[in-house]
Amino acid sequence: MFSGIVESIGQVREVADFETTRRFRVEAPEVTPGLGSGDSVAVDGACLTVTELHEDGFSVDVIGTTLDRTIAGSYVDGSHVNLERALRVGDSLDGHIVQGHVDGVGNLIQSVKSGEFWIMDFTLPFDVFAETIDHGSITLNGVSLTVSELLPETGVRVGVIPFTHAHTNLGTIEPGSAVNVEGDLIGKYVGRILAQRANKGV
Repeated sequence: MFSGIVESIGQVREVADFETTRRFRVEAPEVTPGLGSGDSVAVDGACLTVTELHEDGFSVDVIGTTLDRTIAGSYVDGSHVNLERALRVGDSLDGHIVQGHVDGVGNLIQSVKSGEFWIMDFTLPFDVFAETIDHGSITLNGVSLTVSELLPETGVRVGVIPFTHAHTNLGTIEPGSAVNVEGDLIGKYVGRILAQRANKGV
């Protein structure tokens, strides 16, 4: 479980593709302390398992389902990724409840500076858009954000403060860039319940 509060930006290194998996090392000295093999880390919001520890980071293996639903297949040596270690009992939940189970990929439409902050528009997968509400929560590349406005044709607008812009990779992506998207957990449950009731004619 995560909160969507990014701890550090890491760099992807040593990408190796195999028949059904992809392995890469993440250079991230800021989040390495306290990590152990088998621990979970959100990499751009995707919950991945630490398979090997290094002095300055860790390695992960990404399997087919995750490669299909996330941007992990597009990483190259030097890619910048948002990182968050899993929450521990008693940790502060400063963002919102994030599972690290990415629902799909969206794309940045535009990023416009407005005074001291940035207005960023993204496309969302249809299923996520259907469960998203104004002023609700959305996770983009592992960053917990508040929905400012729903846009036509499965779009969403968010406001990004200077700190988040500077301390996550949202500040470096360009229009057209793909991002991992995780919808709000509460919205998923409500949508599921309503769909089941509709199927039963309740």
